[in-house]
Amino acid sequence: MKQRIAILKYNAGNSTSLNYALARLGIEAILTDDPQELLKADKVIFPGVGEASSAMKYLKIQNLDSLIPQLTQPVLGICLGMQLMCNFSEEGNTTGLKIFDTEVKRFPAKGIIPHTGWNNLSKAKSPLMDSVETGDDFYFVHSFYAATCTQTIAECDYLLPFSAALQKDNFFGAQFHPEKSGKTGERILQNFIDL
Repeated sequence: MKQRIAILKYNAGNSTSLNYALARLGIEAILTDDPQELLKADKVIFPGVGEASSAMKYLKIQNLDSLIPQLTQPVLGICLGMQLMCNFSEEGNTTGLKIFDTEVKRFPAKGIIPHTGWNNLSKAKSPLMDSVETGDDFYFVHSFYAATCTQTIAECDYLLPFSAALQKDNFFGAQFHPEKSGKTGERILQNFIDL
């Protein structure tokens, strides 16, 4: 049976390239901020490119800040989407959705910020990370990072170790952009669809 995949629309995100990546896998998705559509979806993807405080403001206006933590189907936050699922972000001093029990911090000024380009993962575990090998590269672009915690399911190291992926129950997060990470990223998206 065909799955209903919803991409969360919230005035931020990378929905166009995410849609293209899903289409390459033969998956159709709808872009929506309609609570009923999100509740009916088999899977929800919370994409991310943007700024934390303005994105959270839109979520609050649409009452999505209270809806998202109540979703029971698999939910995947990507980049900013993952960061907004954390307790707090230093970007705009933003209170998050408090799904992942960690804080999002600005990278220290001792390196080139943002962290942009290809990097590999370590300590990968969870069904989302199936078939990910040490040394597989993924595409990152971010100035803030989620600190490692008990819900970290993959780490990356840039200036310091940080959470490259998180999981709590049916909620998953990826700091990297699977939709821009070629075959390794497609594997992550397919793993999510297969959950």
